[in-house]
Amino acid sequence: MKITELLTKDTILLDMSATSKATAIDELVEVLLSAGKVNDKHQFREDINAREAHTSTGIGDGIAIPHAKSKAVKTPAIAFGRSQSGVDYDALDGKDSHLFFMIAAPVGANNEHLDTLARLSSMLMDESFRQGILTASSKEEVLNLIDQKEAEREEGESQMSHSTKRILAVTGCPTGIAHTYMAADALKAKAKDLGVDIKVETRGSGGAKNVLTDEDIASADAIIIAADTNVDQERFSGKVLIQAGVTDGIRRPEQLINDALKSDAPVYRGSGNRSTSASSGKQKNAFYRHLMNGVSHMLPFVVGGGILIALGFMFGIEAHVEGHETYNEFARALNTIGGGNAFGLMIPVLAGFIAMSIADRPGLAPGMVGGFMAAQGTSGFLGGLIAGFMAGYIVVLLKKLFANIPQSLDGIKTILIYPLLGIFTTGIIMFYVIEQPVGAFNTALGDWLQSLGTGNAILLGLILGGMMAVDMGGPINKAAYTFGIAMIAEGFLTPHAAIMAGGMVPPLGIALATFVFRNRFTKEERDAGVSNIIMGASFITEGAIPFAAADPGRVIPSLVVGSAVSGALSMFFEIGLPAPHGGIFVIPLVEGSALMYIVSILIGAVISAMMLGLLKKPIKA
Repeated sequence: MKITELLTKDTILLDMSATSKATAIDELVEVLLSAGKVNDKHQFREDINAREAHTSTGIGDGIAIPHAKSKAVKTPAIAFGRSQSGVDYDALDGKDSHLFFMIAAPVGANNEHLDTLARLSSMLMDESFRQGILTASSKEEVLNLIDQKEAEREEGESQMSHSTKRILAVTGCPTGIAHTYMAADALKAKAKDLGVDIKVETRGSGGAKNVLTDEDIASADAIIIAADTNVDQERFSGKVLIQAGVTDGIRRPEQLINDALKSDAPVYRGSGNRSTSASSGKQKNAFYRHLMNGVSHMLPFVVGGGILIALGFMFGIEAHVEGHETYNEFARALNTIGGGNAFGLMIPVLAGFIAMSIADRPGLAPGMVGGFMAAQGTSGFLGGLIAGFMAGYIVVLLKKLFANIPQSLDGIKTILIYPLLGIFTTGIIMFYVIEQPVGAFNTALGDWLQSLGTGNAILLGLILGGMMAVDMGGPINKAAYTFGIAMIAEGFLTPHAAIMAGGMVPPLGIALATFVFRNRFTKEERDAGVSNIIMGASFITEGAIPFAAADPGRVIPSLVVGSAVSGALSMFFEIGLPAPHGGIFVIPLVEGSALMYIVSILIGAVISAMMLGLLKKPIKA
């Protein structure tokens, strides 16, 4: 299918009047509606804005490619708009956008349609083609330029370059419509300029295309992964591997290729570790990635178990204790399932998956055993963290020590050597070295929390609440949340109540601000404010991220102050939270006054909203 079968004269607008990102989107949506390509402009605009909230489709070089798969699309289509004056579209390079291609794909779009849309995305990487489109005097000229470029591209793809260097690449973006293929074509174009053979596997919404075979991988000098989606890396074990985001593939293809061809480029060894110290952004954050792998696998146990425990408390705090006057058998069942079993697995799972992130599957068993020892002993959550990292790196060391054993004995490493020596070494260190001092630290921490005066408790709540709003789902936020979970595991419930209050404030404060100070926000931001009510009420802090990304200097301080105040008030009112998640749905289960807990959250949200109203400037109509 040719591009000009999707882009026609009735979907071309050569003189856009838009002065902002929101009005540019509205204008192109109206073009598609008038051409009969969409049947619900509100739904389609909402789907476009949802995609923009993830990452701006202003890709730089004066181009924006807003796109979405939507139920509102009747037939696949492309709308083209041109603005000579330019529009601030939050582009990657910070420059105004002049050429707009809005891609409308139905939810059930077939692969042929998606391939056609991908070709347009890649053609826009050619500067001379963009300049021709920008200066075209008629709709017919635009269509002729596209047909001519498409013919040239097909001719160029039939000619394969041959060189002594061969690189493989994998590209992928969350929606898999535009950025996936633009990164692929940017890499292919730059490889051609550099005289390097390249094959690119694209992982778009139509599935993986041009899949790399075992033969391709065996003959390759290096691999580049330019993707914001998960890519199986094990097939690249033993090969130079460069990892980057999909936008890096679009903006920095030459640097990625040069990095891949360096003599000291990092080699992937199948365990998440590199053979050299060559740096990458991901490597610098290795500790955080390993920790989050453990936390993400632990959370279902924490959330499910914690809420079951909290539900049991509805029958009475001691209702699960046999012989107590409030004893209830169902409360005992809830406490056994949630506390004795789900919570009992929490620390072993945390430790096991931290170790697995470091050392791959051989790290799981030593990590879980170390975590179980921490859970059964006195070192608790902190001991589990130590056990996970320790077990992971012990197995990495074992892999190096046994790297040169005869190939005939290779099979016994994973079923005998790694589990036996990994569990033994981790267990011995936990038993003789870790358990006692960490247990003593936990006891001291518990004594300190119990002895906190009102002033110190408020200060702790202020810090924990503020941390939840600094990066909203990032390392600082997760550090506070992880601390709260650890305190629940140790029986101290007030810190996590402050943490949840602080985490609910950012989206709620933004939602309130979009209603009270409407002239400070664009229409799409006001629409997103409605969804922030639900996210805030559900303790999903990440709902505030698009607003913070668009205006960090004003939004982040406003949210941090409101969250910090909420956390401090929660501690002041001595609110305890036995459930680690749930937002408004677990407020009835808090220890202390549920009313004052709600008041604490609302005060923080009002403070954030008022600061936003004062700091943000009215948007010119």
